[in-house]
Amino acid sequence: MTTHVNKVHHVTTISQVAKDLGEDEEWLRDIAIEMEIEDGVIWVYGVGEDGIQAFTDFGIENLIELIRMYKENPEWLKRWQSE
Repeated sequence: MTTHVNKVHHVTTISQVAKDLGEDEEWLRDIAIEMEIEDGVIWVYGVGEDGIQAFTDFGIENLIELIRMYKENPEWLKRWQSE
């Protein structure tokens, strides 16, 4: 018997996550760029759209951890952006 492991039934856009967390959306984009699908981030595309980042609940948890890390070490983002 095979069990389907993908049990994601919804995702939340980066705009909504930024609003919910009270964070700047552009700043979140800068730190979420390093996330991979295994981290709970996906890109959602629609007709005539470039695509938008969206997160599973697991992805939001990972993003919150990244937020904590970058707030504790703000020089990380400055160093990454200058490369």
